[in-house]
Amino acid sequence: MTGKPTFKEPLEKVIEDFLPRITHLASKYAYLGQPVLSKEDLVSAGIIGLIEAYHRYDPSKKVNFKTYAEYRIRGAILDEIRKIDIIPRSVREKTSELEEKVKELYLKLGRMPEEEEIAEAMGISLEEYHKLLENIKGISFIDIETLKQKMPELDSDDIFEFLAPSSDKENPFEKYLLKELQEKLEEALQFLSEKERLVLALYYYEDLNMKEIAKVLGYTEGRISQLHHQALLKLRSYFKINKPKNKGGT
Repeated sequence: MTGKPTFKEPLEKVIEDFLPRITHLASKYAYLGQPVLSKEDLVSAGIIGLIEAYHRYDPSKKVNFKTYAEYRIRGAILDEIRKIDIIPRSVREKTSELEEKVKELYLKLGRMPEEEEIAEAMGISLEEYHKLLENIKGISFIDIETLKQKMPELDSDDIFEFLAPSSDKENPFEKYLLKELQEKLEEALQFLSEKERLVLALYYYEDLNMKEIAKVLGYTEGRISQLHHQALLKLRSYFKINKPKNKGGT
């Protein structure tokens, strides 16, 4: 699919055209739903998202259908994952504690802590820390609830989507907030290690999955997952300390 469809194309043809992209996105996010959801489950959710996009698309909004459809597909896949409680309460509590430790160390050291320093502050071994990182699934860059309070019309957890300039964003407040978010994210990335930045770049910018990144960097898939979650924890901690302020102070 390229450009705006005239909708003379039947839905079956649209699904056929988008199926490779849906499959790719399902593969990319499959690890978040394991072992409850399979890749096939996420493909089905993505197809449903595409069907909704097909019926809801409004050309008058001046948004490219391909862009709109992919947004709906990605959202449908992530929504399917959110329906299952894949993180035990004990892990959620440990994650919150971990996030607080990262914040404390950042404020104390003036830099993001090394993983050995985080493990020591948590009172656990490095091996236990790595295992904890492996159990953290579905973590996002920032406190999404805080972002939703500022911009309730946004429902994507993928903050990197905000980095791409878009002529479709005409709301002055939205443009103001997204610019501030971009600036904060660029600042936060400087506090990450080179490996962490590279993993995020390959995952979010180059659209590679964990297995592909592991092959590129010469690490195990498990280690890439650890670096990914550790980077997100650091970014969340940074954003909670340096929250973008609503224009007007509310």
